[in-house]
Amino acid sequence: MPGSTKTMGVLTIGGLVVVTAYSTALGSSGWLWFGWVVLLMLTLGMVVSRGNP
Repeated sequence: MPGSTKTMGVLTIGGLVVVTAYSTALGSSGWLWFGWVVLLMLTLGMVVSRGNP
């Protein structure tokens, strides 16, 4: 896994932790979850594109 893809993976996991903590403490926000899903899709896209030569 190249550096930029690994960084995106760490940011995605960190984002999940932050969104979950926010939702637990202050209530769920659809926009935060939407943003996290977009980040997840970008990360998956990077992983898939790196896997194909």
